[in-house]
Amino acid sequence: MHVFLKKLRFDDVPILNKTALFELLSQRFDNQEKTLSQIPNPNLLHDAPKAAKKIADAIKEKKKITLVGDYDVDGISSTAIMVDFFRQIPYPLQTIIPNRFSDGYGVSPNILKRVDADIVITADNGITATEAAEICKERGIELIITDHHTPLEMLPQAYAIVNPKLSKCDYPFKDICGAQVAWLLLGLVKKELNLSIDMKKFLDILCIAIIADIMPLTDINRALVKEGLKVLMHSQRPSSIIIRDFLNKNSLTSEDIGFQIAPRINSAGRLEDASIALEFLTATTTNKAYTQFEKLNSLNEQRKDLEAQTTKIAIDTVQNLEELPNIIVVCGEDWHEGVVGIVASRLVNHFERPAIVLSIKEGTAKGSARSLGNIDIYKLIKENAHYLQRFGGHKMAAGLGLDEGNIEAFSRAINESASGLTCKDFIPSEDILGILDTHDIDFELLEMLESFEPYGEANLRPKFLLKDAHIMEIKYIGSNKSHSKITIKQHLHERKTIELIAFRNIVEMPSDKKITCKYTISKNEFNSKVSIQFLLNKIY
Repeated sequence: MHVFLKKLRFDDVPILNKTALFELLSQRFDNQEKTLSQIPNPNLLHDAPKAAKKIADAIKEKKKITLVGDYDVDGISSTAIMVDFFRQIPYPLQTIIPNRFSDGYGVSPNILKRVDADIVITADNGITATEAAEICKERGIELIITDHHTPLEMLPQAYAIVNPKLSKCDYPFKDICGAQVAWLLLGLVKKELNLSIDMKKFLDILCIAIIADIMPLTDINRALVKEGLKVLMHSQRPSSIIIRDFLNKNSLTSEDIGFQIAPRINSAGRLEDASIALEFLTATTTNKAYTQFEKLNSLNEQRKDLEAQTTKIAIDTVQNLEELPNIIVVCGEDWHEGVVGIVASRLVNHFERPAIVLSIKEGTAKGSARSLGNIDIYKLIKENAHYLQRFGGHKMAAGLGLDEGNIEAFSRAINESASGLTCKDFIPSEDILGILDTHDIDFELLEMLESFEPYGEANLRPKFLLKDAHIMEIKYIGSNKSHSKITIKQHLHERKTIELIAFRNIVEMPSDKKITCKYTISKNEFNSKVSIQFLLNKIY
Protein backbone atom coordinates (compact mmCIF):
# COMPACT_ATOMS: atom_id res chain seq x y z
CA MET A 1 0.00 0.00 0.00
CA HIS A 2 1.41 3.40 -0.97
CA VAL A 3 1.09 6.71 0.84
CA PHE A 4 -0.39 9.50 -1.25
CA LEU A 5 0.71 12.94 -0.13
CA LYS A 6 -2.00 15.49 0.43
CA LYS A 7 -1.84 18.82 -1.37
CA LEU A 8 -0.74 21.60 0.94
CA ARG A 9 -3.80 23.55 2.08
CA PHE A 10 -2.75 27.11 1.51
CA ASP A 11 -5.84 28.34 3.39
CA ASP A 12 -4.05 27.24 6.58
CA VAL A 13 -0.88 29.25 5.92
CA PRO A 14 -0.74 32.22 8.33
CA ILE A 15 -0.20 35.81 7.24
CA LEU A 16 2.89 37.16 9.02
CA ASN A 17 4.29 40.54 9.89
CA LYS A 18 7.82 41.17 11.25
CA THR A 19 6.79 40.77 14.89
CA ALA A 20 5.01 37.45 14.29
CA LEU A 21 7.95 36.17 12.24
CA PHE A 22 10.44 37.11 14.98
CA GLU A 23 8.37 35.23 17.56
CA LEU A 24 8.13 32.14 15.33
CA LEU A 25 11.88 32.01 14.74
CA SER A 26 12.64 32.63 18.43
CA GLN A 27 10.64 29.52 19.31
CA ARG A 28 13.22 27.37 17.51
CA PHE A 29 15.66 28.02 20.34
CA ASP A 30 13.89 27.27 23.57
CA ASN A 31 16.95 27.80 25.74
CA GLN A 32 19.91 30.13 25.83
CA GLU A 33 22.39 29.71 23.01
CA LYS A 34 25.50 27.71 23.81
CA THR A 35 28.96 29.23 23.74
CA LEU A 36 32.26 27.50 22.98
CA SER A 37 33.01 27.33 26.70
CA GLN A 38 29.92 25.13 27.12
CA ILE A 39 31.12 22.38 24.76
CA PRO A 40 30.95 19.18 26.84
CA ASN A 41 34.25 17.76 28.07
CA PRO A 42 35.80 15.43 25.43
CA ASN A 43 36.60 13.03 28.31
CA LEU A 44 32.90 12.09 28.20
CA LEU A 45 33.42 10.48 24.77
CA HIS A 46 33.75 6.75 25.37
CA ASP A 47 37.37 5.59 24.96
CA ALA A 48 38.58 9.12 24.13
CA PRO A 49 40.91 9.48 27.18
CA LYS A 50 42.31 5.99 26.49
CA ALA A 51 42.82 6.82 22.78
CA ALA A 52 44.41 10.20 23.54
CA LYS A 53 46.90 8.62 25.96
CA LYS A 54 47.81 5.93 23.41
CA ILE A 55 48.42 8.55 20.69
CA ALA A 56 50.44 10.75 23.05
CA ASP A 57 52.56 7.79 24.16
CA ALA A 58 53.13 6.78 20.53
CA ILE A 59 54.37 10.30 19.78
CA LYS A 60 56.71 10.24 22.78
CA GLU A 61 58.02 6.82 21.77
CA LYS A 62 58.39 7.90 18.11
CA LYS A 63 56.11 5.14 16.82
CA LYS A 64 54.69 5.11 13.29
CA ILE A 65 51.17 6.51 13.09
CA THR A 66 48.91 6.20 10.03
CA LEU A 67 45.64 8.09 9.60
CA VAL A 68 42.88 6.70 7.34
CA GLY A 69 40.25 9.26 6.38
CA ASP A 70 37.24 9.35 4.07
CA TYR A 71 36.59 10.89 0.67
CA ASP A 72 33.63 13.16 1.53
CA VAL A 73 33.87 16.70 2.97
CA ASP A 74 33.61 15.51 6.57
CA GLY A 75 36.29 12.86 6.06
CA ILE A 76 38.62 15.23 4.19
CA SER A 77 38.11 17.94 6.84
CA SER A 78 38.75 15.44 9.67
CA THR A 79 41.97 14.41 7.95
CA ALA A 80 43.02 18.02 7.29
CA ILE A 81 42.56 18.96 10.97
CA MET A 82 44.63 15.93 12.02
CA VAL A 83 47.37 16.74 9.47
CA ASP A 84 47.57 20.37 10.65
CA PHE A 85 47.63 19.33 14.33
CA PHE A 86 50.49 16.84 13.81
CA ARG A 87 52.39 19.42 11.74
CA GLN A 88 52.28 21.81 14.67
CA ILE A 89 53.76 19.28 17.14
CA PRO A 90 55.64 18.60 14.70
CA TYR A 91 55.36 14.84 14.12
CA PRO A 92 55.35 12.73 10.91
CA LEU A 93 51.89 11.34 10.14
CA GLN A 94 51.23 9.01 7.22
CA THR A 95 47.88 9.96 5.72
CA ILE A 96 45.67 7.85 3.46
CA ILE A 97 42.28 8.82 2.07
CA PRO A 98 40.86 5.83 0.19
CA ASN A 99 40.01 6.26 -3.47
CA ARG A 100 36.28 5.71 -3.97
CA PHE A 101 36.82 3.68 -7.14
CA SER A 102 39.92 1.58 -6.44
CA ASP A 103 39.88 1.29 -2.63
CA GLY A 104 36.24 1.51 -1.62
CA TYR A 105 35.13 3.02 1.68
CA GLY A 106 37.15 3.55 4.85
CA VAL A 107 39.82 1.47 6.52
CA SER A 108 39.70 -1.88 4.71
CA PRO A 109 41.90 -4.95 4.10
CA ASN A 110 42.83 -3.36 0.77
CA ILE A 111 44.02 -0.13 2.45
CA LEU A 112 45.93 -2.01 5.16
CA LYS A 113 48.16 -3.56 2.48
CA ARG A 114 49.66 -0.06 2.08
CA VAL A 115 50.09 0.55 5.80
CA ASP A 116 53.31 0.09 7.73
CA ALA A 117 52.50 1.47 11.18
CA ASP A 118 52.29 0.77 14.90
CA ILE A 119 49.01 2.66 15.25
CA VAL A 120 46.19 3.27 12.75
CA ILE A 121 43.70 6.05 13.50
CA THR A 122 40.53 6.37 11.45
CA ALA A 123 38.73 9.65 10.83
CA ASP A 124 35.00 9.65 9.92
CA ASN A 125 35.00 5.89 9.26
CA GLY A 126 35.73 2.50 10.81
CA ILE A 127 32.66 1.77 12.93
CA THR A 128 31.79 -1.24 10.69
CA ALA A 129 35.40 -2.26 9.88
CA THR A 130 35.38 -5.65 11.64
CA GLU A 131 37.56 -7.37 9.04
CA ALA A 132 40.16 -4.57 9.06
CA ALA A 133 40.23 -4.69 12.87
CA GLU A 134 41.02 -8.42 12.75
CA ILE A 135 43.90 -7.82 10.33
CA CYS A 136 45.27 -5.05 12.58
CA LYS A 137 45.16 -7.44 15.53
CA GLU A 138 47.01 -10.15 13.59
CA ARG A 139 49.68 -7.66 12.52
CA GLY A 140 50.10 -6.14 15.96
CA ILE A 141 48.73 -2.75 14.86
CA GLU A 142 46.70 -0.88 17.47
CA LEU A 143 43.54 0.47 15.83
CA ILE A 144 41.85 3.64 17.11
CA ILE A 145 38.49 4.30 15.46
CA THR A 146 37.03 7.82 15.43
CA ASP A 147 33.65 7.93 13.73
CA HIS A 148 30.10 9.24 14.11
CA HIS A 149 28.13 6.82 11.93
CA THR A 150 25.56 4.46 13.41
CA PRO A 151 27.19 1.31 14.87
CA LEU A 152 26.01 -2.21 14.08
CA GLU A 153 25.33 -4.75 16.85
CA MET A 154 28.84 -6.20 16.45
CA LEU A 155 31.64 -3.67 16.95
CA PRO A 156 35.16 -4.02 15.50
CA GLN A 157 37.74 -5.41 17.94
CA ALA A 158 39.76 -2.18 18.10
CA TYR A 159 42.03 -0.76 20.83
CA ALA A 160 39.61 2.18 21.19
CA ILE A 161 36.37 3.30 19.53
CA VAL A 162 35.47 6.97 19.88
CA ASN A 163 31.93 7.47 18.57
CA PRO A 164 29.14 9.46 20.31
CA LYS A 165 26.53 7.04 18.92
CA LEU A 166 27.84 4.08 20.93
CA SER A 167 25.19 3.04 23.46
CA LYS A 168 27.83 3.18 26.23
CA CYS A 169 28.98 6.71 25.31
CA ASP A 170 28.08 9.44 27.82
CA TYR A 171 28.75 12.42 25.56
CA PRO A 172 25.56 14.49 25.98
CA PHE A 173 25.26 15.78 22.39
CA LYS A 174 25.20 12.90 19.89
CA ASP A 175 24.71 14.74 16.59
CA ILE A 176 28.30 15.64 15.84
CA CYS A 177 30.21 14.90 12.64
CA GLY A 178 33.43 12.94 12.14
CA ALA A 179 35.59 16.08 12.12
CA GLN A 180 34.17 17.11 15.51
CA VAL A 181 35.01 13.70 17.00
CA ALA A 182 38.58 14.01 15.66
CA TRP A 183 38.90 17.61 16.91
CA LEU A 184 37.63 16.74 20.41
CA LEU A 185 40.05 13.80 20.61
CA LEU A 186 42.96 16.03 19.54
CA GLY A 187 42.03 18.41 22.37
CA LEU A 188 42.75 15.56 24.79
CA VAL A 189 46.01 14.66 22.97
CA LYS A 190 47.05 18.32 23.35
CA LYS A 191 46.51 18.08 27.13
CA GLU A 192 48.36 14.76 27.37
CA LEU A 193 51.40 16.29 25.65
CA ASN A 194 51.03 19.70 27.35
CA LEU A 195 51.07 21.48 23.97
CA SER A 196 50.20 25.15 23.38
CA ILE A 197 48.25 24.55 20.14
CA ASP A 198 45.16 26.82 19.84
CA MET A 199 42.25 24.45 19.04
CA LYS A 200 40.10 27.42 17.91
CA LYS A 201 42.34 27.83 14.86
CA PHE A 202 40.86 24.63 13.37
CA LEU A 203 37.29 26.00 13.46
CA ASP A 204 37.47 27.33 9.88
CA ILE A 205 37.81 23.74 8.61
CA LEU A 206 35.56 22.28 11.32
CA CYS A 207 32.58 24.51 10.43
CA ILE A 208 32.85 23.40 6.78
CA ALA A 209 32.54 19.77 7.89
CA ILE A 210 29.56 20.41 10.21
CA ILE A 211 27.66 22.26 7.47
CA ALA A 212 28.55 19.85 4.65
CA ASP A 213 27.64 16.75 6.68
CA ILE A 214 24.20 18.29 7.40
CA MET A 215 24.52 18.21 11.17
CA PRO A 216 21.68 19.93 13.06
CA LEU A 217 22.66 23.57 13.62
CA THR A 218 21.52 23.59 17.23
CA ASP A 219 23.27 23.37 20.59
CA ILE A 220 27.09 23.20 20.30
CA ASN A 221 26.96 22.81 16.50
CA ARG A 222 25.40 26.25 16.23
CA ALA A 223 28.12 27.78 18.42
CA LEU A 224 30.91 26.05 16.48
CA VAL A 225 29.57 27.08 13.07
CA LYS A 226 28.99 30.69 14.17
CA GLU A 227 32.53 30.95 15.54
CA GLY A 228 33.98 28.92 12.66
CA LEU A 229 32.57 31.30 10.04
CA LYS A 230 34.22 34.20 11.91
CA VAL A 231 37.55 32.33 12.01
CA LEU A 232 37.19 31.60 8.28
CA MET A 233 36.83 35.35 7.62
CA HIS A 234 40.15 36.16 9.32
CA SER A 235 42.27 33.00 9.22
CA GLN A 236 45.64 33.16 7.49
CA ARG A 237 45.32 29.51 6.48
CA PRO A 238 45.98 29.55 2.69
CA SER A 239 42.81 27.59 1.88
CA SER A 240 40.70 30.01 3.96
CA ILE A 241 42.24 32.98 2.13
CA ILE A 242 41.30 31.38 -1.23
CA ILE A 243 37.74 30.64 -0.01
CA ARG A 244 37.32 34.28 1.07
CA ASP A 245 38.68 35.56 -2.26
CA PHE A 246 36.38 33.23 -4.19
CA LEU A 247 33.21 34.16 -2.27
CA ASN A 248 34.16 37.87 -2.15
CA LYS A 249 31.75 38.81 0.65
CA ASN A 250 31.94 40.94 3.79
CA SER A 251 30.54 38.10 5.89
CA LEU A 252 30.02 34.39 5.21
CA THR A 253 26.92 32.26 5.80
CA SER A 254 26.46 28.54 6.23
CA GLU A 255 24.76 28.53 2.82
CA ASP A 256 27.86 30.00 1.16
CA ILE A 257 29.73 26.97 2.48
CA GLY A 258 26.95 24.45 1.79
CA PHE A 259 26.26 25.54 -1.80
CA GLN A 260 29.58 26.98 -2.99
CA ILE A 261 32.49 25.42 -1.09
CA ALA A 262 31.35 21.96 0.03
CA PRO A 263 30.42 20.75 -3.50
CA ARG A 264 33.88 21.75 -4.74
CA ILE A 265 35.66 19.92 -1.92
CA ASN A 266 33.39 16.92 -2.48
CA SER A 267 34.00 16.83 -6.23
CA ALA A 268 37.57 15.52 -5.81
CA GLY A 269 36.50 12.30 -4.09
CA ARG A 270 33.43 11.97 -6.29
CA LEU A 271 35.23 12.15 -9.63
CA GLU A 272 38.94 11.62 -9.13
CA ASP A 273 40.79 11.43 -5.79
CA ALA A 274 40.08 13.17 -2.47
CA SER A 275 43.79 13.92 -2.05
CA ILE A 276 43.26 16.95 -4.35
CA ALA A 277 40.88 18.46 -1.79
CA LEU A 278 43.08 17.45 1.15
CA GLU A 279 46.04 19.21 -0.49
CA PHE A 280 43.84 22.30 -0.86
CA LEU A 281 42.83 22.39 2.82
CA THR A 282 46.35 21.63 4.05
CA ALA A 283 48.27 23.81 1.56
CA THR A 284 51.07 25.82 3.19
CA THR A 285 51.11 28.55 0.51
CA THR A 286 48.32 30.48 -1.22
CA ASN A 287 49.83 29.51 -4.60
CA LYS A 288 49.42 25.81 -3.78
CA ALA A 289 45.92 26.39 -2.37
CA TYR A 290 44.93 28.34 -5.50
CA THR A 291 46.26 25.60 -7.82
CA GLN A 292 44.29 22.92 -5.95
CA PHE A 293 41.15 25.08 -5.82
CA GLU A 294 41.28 25.53 -9.61
CA LYS A 295 41.39 21.73 -9.97
CA LEU A 296 38.38 21.47 -7.64
CA ASN A 297 36.51 24.07 -9.72
CA SER A 298 37.15 22.09 -12.89
CA LEU A 299 36.07 18.80 -11.27
CA ASN A 300 32.94 20.49 -9.92
CA GLU A 301 31.95 21.57 -13.45
CA GLN A 302 32.41 17.98 -14.66
CA ARG A 303 30.39 16.76 -11.68
CA LYS A 304 27.50 19.11 -12.53
CA ASP A 305 27.36 17.85 -16.13
CA LEU A 306 27.45 14.20 -15.09
CA GLU A 307 24.87 14.80 -12.38
CA ALA A 308 22.47 16.58 -14.78
CA GLN A 309 22.68 13.75 -17.34
CA THR A 310 22.16 11.00 -14.75
CA THR A 311 19.37 12.91 -12.96
CA LYS A 312 17.43 13.26 -16.22
CA ILE A 313 17.69 9.52 -16.94
CA ALA A 314 16.74 8.66 -13.33
CA ILE A 315 13.70 10.97 -13.32
CA ASP A 316 12.51 9.55 -16.68
CA THR A 317 12.94 6.01 -15.31
CA VAL A 318 10.84 6.78 -12.20
CA GLN A 319 8.16 8.58 -14.23
CA ASN A 320 7.77 5.46 -16.39
CA LEU A 321 6.84 3.34 -13.36
CA GLU A 322 3.17 2.36 -13.14
CA GLU A 323 2.95 3.68 -9.60
CA LEU A 324 5.22 5.94 -7.54
CA PRO A 325 6.59 3.88 -4.62
CA ASN A 326 7.15 5.16 -1.09
CA ILE A 327 10.89 4.50 -1.41
CA ILE A 328 12.30 5.07 -4.89
CA VAL A 329 14.95 2.54 -5.93
CA VAL A 330 16.49 3.25 -9.32
CA CYS A 331 19.62 1.86 -10.97
CA GLY A 332 21.67 2.19 -14.13
CA GLU A 333 24.57 0.39 -15.78
CA ASP A 334 27.86 2.24 -15.25
CA TRP A 335 26.28 5.34 -13.74
CA HIS A 336 29.11 7.33 -12.21
CA GLU A 337 29.49 6.25 -8.57
CA GLY A 338 30.59 9.74 -7.61
CA VAL A 339 27.25 11.41 -8.43
CA VAL A 340 24.67 8.84 -7.30
CA GLY A 341 24.31 10.54 -3.90
CA ILE A 342 23.54 13.91 -5.48
CA VAL A 343 21.13 12.28 -7.96
CA ALA A 344 19.34 10.67 -5.00
CA SER A 345 18.96 14.14 -3.44
CA ARG A 346 17.55 15.49 -6.71
CA LEU A 347 15.00 12.65 -6.85
CA VAL A 348 13.97 13.35 -3.23
CA ASN A 349 13.33 17.01 -4.13
CA HIS A 350 11.50 16.13 -7.35
CA PHE A 351 9.25 13.31 -6.12
CA GLU A 352 9.10 14.10 -2.37
CA ARG A 353 10.06 10.52 -1.56
CA PRO A 354 13.25 8.97 -0.14
CA ALA A 355 15.44 7.73 -2.99
CA ILE A 356 18.11 5.07 -3.44
CA VAL A 357 20.25 5.41 -6.57
CA LEU A 358 22.50 2.52 -7.59
CA SER A 359 25.29 2.20 -10.13
CA ILE A 360 25.74 -1.31 -11.58
CA LYS A 361 29.16 -2.52 -12.63
CA GLU A 362 30.09 -6.14 -13.42
CA GLY A 363 27.08 -7.53 -11.56
CA THR A 364 27.53 -5.44 -8.41
CA ALA A 365 25.41 -2.43 -7.47
CA LYS A 366 26.78 0.36 -5.29
CA GLY A 367 24.88 3.46 -4.35
CA SER A 368 23.52 6.08 -2.02
CA ALA A 369 20.25 6.75 -0.24
CA ARG A 370 18.77 10.10 0.78
CA SER A 371 15.68 10.73 2.89
CA LEU A 372 13.30 13.51 3.89
CA GLY A 373 10.82 14.42 6.60
CA ASN A 374 10.73 11.98 9.48
CA ILE A 375 11.76 8.87 7.51
CA ASP A 376 14.80 7.01 8.89
CA ILE A 377 16.30 5.58 5.70
CA TYR A 378 19.14 3.86 7.61
CA LYS A 379 16.63 1.94 9.73
CA LEU A 380 14.66 0.86 6.64
CA ILE A 381 17.83 -0.31 4.92
CA LYS A 382 19.00 -2.15 8.04
CA GLU A 383 15.67 -4.05 8.21
CA ASN A 384 16.51 -5.46 4.78
CA ALA A 385 20.25 -5.96 5.28
CA HIS A 386 20.01 -9.65 4.30
CA TYR A 387 19.78 -8.50 0.65
CA LEU A 388 22.96 -6.42 0.97
CA GLN A 389 26.71 -6.98 0.94
CA ARG A 390 27.34 -3.86 3.03
CA PHE A 391 25.65 -0.68 4.22
CA GLY A 392 26.22 2.23 6.60
CA GLY A 393 25.06 5.75 7.35
CA HIS A 394 22.50 7.59 9.43
CA LYS A 395 18.85 8.68 9.43
CA MET A 396 18.94 11.00 6.41
CA ALA A 397 21.68 9.45 4.26
CA ALA A 398 23.28 6.06 3.73
CA GLY A 399 25.51 4.07 1.42
CA LEU A 400 24.95 0.47 0.35
CA GLY A 401 26.16 -2.32 -1.93
CA LEU A 402 24.44 -5.47 -3.21
CA ASP A 403 24.41 -8.03 -6.01
CA GLU A 404 22.60 -6.85 -9.15
CA GLY A 405 20.28 -9.87 -8.90
CA ASN A 406 18.98 -8.68 -5.50
CA ILE A 407 17.92 -5.17 -6.54
CA GLU A 408 14.32 -6.01 -7.41
CA ALA A 409 13.73 -8.06 -4.24
CA PHE A 410 15.39 -5.37 -2.10
CA SER A 411 13.20 -2.68 -3.69
CA ARG A 412 10.03 -4.66 -2.94
CA ALA A 413 11.17 -5.44 0.61
CA ILE A 414 12.14 -1.90 1.58
CA ASN A 415 8.80 -0.62 0.29
CA GLU A 416 7.07 -3.28 2.35
CA SER A 417 9.02 -2.02 5.38
CA ALA A 418 7.85 1.51 4.55
CA SER A 419 4.17 0.55 4.20
CA GLY A 420 3.39 1.84 7.71
CA LEU A 421 4.53 5.39 6.94
CA THR A 422 1.96 8.17 7.11
CA CYS A 423 1.57 11.39 5.10
CA LYS A 424 3.14 13.38 7.94
CA ASP A 425 6.35 11.31 7.80
CA PHE A 426 7.03 12.62 4.29
CA ILE A 427 6.60 16.30 5.08
CA PRO A 428 9.80 18.16 5.93
CA SER A 429 9.57 19.87 9.30
CA GLU A 430 9.32 23.65 9.29
CA ASP A 431 8.29 23.95 5.66
CA ILE A 432 6.27 27.10 4.83
CA LEU A 433 6.25 29.55 7.73
CA GLY A 434 3.65 31.91 6.31
CA ILE A 435 2.76 34.67 3.86
CA LEU A 436 4.60 37.98 4.02
CA ASP A 437 3.22 41.17 2.50
CA THR A 438 5.83 42.41 0.03
CA HIS A 439 5.75 45.82 1.77
CA ASP A 440 7.18 44.13 4.88
CA ILE A 441 10.18 42.83 2.93
CA ASP A 442 12.95 45.37 3.47
CA PHE A 443 16.47 45.61 4.92
CA GLU A 444 15.11 45.64 8.46
CA LEU A 445 13.48 42.26 7.82
CA LEU A 446 16.69 41.01 6.19
CA GLU A 447 18.68 42.06 9.27
CA MET A 448 16.22 40.23 11.50
CA LEU A 449 16.52 37.04 9.42
CA GLU A 450 20.31 37.31 9.60
CA SER A 451 20.18 37.42 13.40
CA PHE A 452 18.90 33.81 13.40
CA GLU A 453 21.78 32.49 11.27
CA PRO A 454 23.50 30.09 10.77
CA TYR A 455 20.70 28.34 8.88
CA GLY A 456 20.86 24.66 8.06
CA GLU A 457 19.59 21.31 9.35
CA ALA A 458 17.18 21.81 12.32
CA ASN A 459 17.24 25.58 11.72
CA LEU A 460 16.10 25.87 8.11
CA ARG A 461 16.11 29.22 6.35
CA PRO A 462 12.48 30.42 6.58
CA LYS A 463 10.36 29.65 3.54
CA PHE A 464 7.43 31.86 2.62
CA LEU A 465 4.44 31.52 0.33
CA LEU A 466 3.49 33.75 -2.57
CA LYS A 467 -0.12 33.02 -3.46
CA ASP A 468 -1.60 33.86 -6.87
CA ALA A 469 0.98 36.59 -7.49
CA HIS A 470 0.90 38.31 -10.89
CA ILE A 471 3.79 37.62 -13.26
CA MET A 472 4.91 40.75 -15.09
CA GLU A 473 7.87 39.25 -16.96
CA ILE A 474 10.10 36.17 -17.20
CA LYS A 475 13.72 36.43 -18.36
CA TYR A 476 16.24 33.64 -18.81
CA ILE A 477 19.66 34.44 -17.40
CA GLY A 478 23.12 32.93 -16.98
CA SER A 479 25.77 31.98 -19.53
CA ASN A 480 23.60 29.19 -20.96
CA LYS A 481 20.24 30.82 -20.09
CA SER A 482 19.41 27.97 -17.69
CA HIS A 483 18.10 30.17 -14.83
CA SER A 484 14.86 32.19 -14.68
CA LYS A 485 14.25 35.69 -13.33
CA ILE A 486 10.54 36.20 -12.66
CA THR A 487 9.26 39.72 -12.01
CA ILE A 488 6.05 39.64 -9.98
CA LYS A 489 3.55 41.85 -8.17
CA GLN A 490 1.65 40.51 -5.21
CA HIS A 491 -1.32 42.72 -6.17
CA LEU A 492 -1.81 44.29 -9.60
CA HIS A 493 -2.70 47.73 -8.22
CA GLU A 494 0.55 48.13 -6.26
CA ARG A 495 3.74 49.65 -7.65
CA LYS A 496 6.24 47.39 -5.88
CA THR A 497 7.61 44.45 -7.83
CA ILE A 498 10.00 41.73 -6.70
CA GLU A 499 12.28 39.53 -8.76
CA LEU A 500 12.31 35.81 -8.01
CA ILE A 501 15.41 33.90 -9.12
CA ALA A 502 14.93 30.24 -10.07
CA PHE A 503 18.33 28.57 -10.46
CA ARG A 504 18.57 25.63 -12.90
CA ASN A 505 14.90 26.06 -13.74
CA ILE A 506 13.34 27.29 -17.00
CA VAL A 507 9.97 28.66 -15.88
CA GLU A 508 7.42 29.15 -18.64
CA MET A 509 4.71 31.80 -18.52
CA PRO A 510 1.43 30.17 -17.35
CA SER A 511 -1.75 30.96 -19.27
CA ASP A 512 -3.25 32.96 -16.37
CA LYS A 513 0.07 34.79 -15.75
CA LYS A 514 -0.11 33.92 -12.06
CA ILE A 515 2.24 32.03 -9.75
CA THR A 516 1.88 30.31 -6.38
CA CYS A 517 5.27 29.36 -5.01
CA LYS A 518 7.55 28.87 -2.04
CA TYR A 519 10.58 31.17 -1.72
CA THR A 520 13.35 32.26 0.62
CA ILE A 521 14.86 35.68 1.33
CA SER A 522 18.60 36.25 1.63
CA LYS A 523 21.27 38.89 1.22
CA ASN A 524 22.95 39.20 -2.17
CA GLU A 525 26.37 40.86 -2.40
CA PHE A 526 27.68 41.71 -5.85
CA ASN A 527 30.36 44.26 -6.72
CA SER A 528 30.13 45.60 -3.14
CA LYS A 529 26.42 46.28 -3.62
CA VAL A 530 24.02 44.64 -1.16
CA SER A 531 20.48 43.74 -2.23
CA ILE A 532 17.62 41.51 -1.09
CA GLN A 533 17.52 38.25 -3.03
CA PHE A 534 14.34 36.20 -3.50
CA LEU A 535 15.07 32.56 -4.36
CA LEU A 536 12.25 30.47 -5.77
CA ASN A 537 12.12 27.13 -3.99
CA LYS A 538 9.09 25.42 -5.50
CA ILE A 539 6.14 26.24 -7.78
CA TYR A 540 2.73 24.79 -6.90
